[in-house]
Amino acid sequence: MRKVHIDSVKPGSFTAKPVWSETGSILLGKGVRLNERYIQRLKMFGIHYVYLEDDSTSDIIPEEVIRDETRKKAVETVYSTMRGIANSLDVRRRIASPEIGQTYQELYQDILNDLINRRNVLFNLSVLHEKDGYLFHHSVNVGILVGVIGLAKGYNRDKLLELGMGGLLFDIGMTFFPDELWKKSTPLTQEQRSRLQKHTEEGFDILRRQYGVSLLSAHCALQHHERWDGSGYPRGLKGNEIHEYAQIVGLADVYCALCSPRSYRKAYSPSEAVEFLYAIGNQWFDLELIKLFTRHIAIYPVAATVLLNTGQVGVVTAVHSGATHRPVVRIIEDPQGVPVTNPYELDLNKEVNITIIREL
Repeated sequence: MRKVHIDSVKPGSFTAKPVWSETGSILLGKGVRLNERYIQRLKMFGIHYVYLEDDSTSDIIPEEVIRDETRKKAVETVYSTMRGIANSLDVRRRIASPEIGQTYQELYQDILNDLINRRNVLFNLSVLHEKDGYLFHHSVNVGILVGVIGLAKGYNRDKLLELGMGGLLFDIGMTFFPDELWKKSTPLTQEQRSRLQKHTEEGFDILRRQYGVSLLSAHCALQHHERWDGSGYPRGLKGNEIHEYAQIVGLADVYCALCSPRSYRKAYSPSEAVEFLYAIGNQWFDLELIKLFTRHIAIYPVAATVLLNTGQVGVVTAVHSGATHRPVVRIIEDPQGVPVTNPYELDLNKEVNITIIREL
């Protein structure tokens, strides 16, 4: 399979991976033959990329850090929790319950088991979902990614569980605000920005009341917008005044947000997002944490279509864990854009004069 921008999809192509709805159900399944109506509907739902079946790349199958069924359960749970709180007529009295803590502990145990069993797989933000599901899928992506980083830091299971629950629930304070506020495609007014920034304190206030949710997990909600140089909010904390869990959640939040399309900008590619993170090293986040973080990110994920400095187009077939920016690429088009009769592979870790210009 190969990952293709929606503008390059032609009628008659077959999907190789499902597209998810905001609730965690499948919006469009695997193996669906795309016609013009399907393509236009995908665009309408804000889908920018799809995975397609392709003869020259049929053996390329990107491996995910968690199973589809685990992700589905996680998105359904986050959606149910956030919508339940948002729709409650008496939130303050009804939010303290044993169900949230117990449910999320069990859920994150499943995620951890997948992460541990697939700990050599690099994180790849490849899940395709409709734009209205951003908040729920984003929370799950952050929850997964902080688990990857926690494992890399050598956390024990108890710490991984605290960090992971904080990652899944860090944006729960957004439930206090109308969807149209955080989905705005135009710049926020100062009043709207100040109001939206209250989501950190609102989220902390929710989580600190929950049975089975630790105060350290709750601080992920409170502190995930604090910045290393003191420029963040709500308290303007600096450096190690910010709890390490919240630093990790904040970093994962920024990376996953950059790699997702928003109403006011296109998605960054993973390589562009990594460049951004290094540019803000020791400003927004500790540079050493960024270095650890990026060692576990697939900068050019398996199945990504890339343009080389030679003018050739290829599809990533494998990623080197020690050199994620120098993957193995299968050449499928020559510099003139003509399909290659017999596709062949180049290991960019060995072909030092060949570089990737960008992901297509």
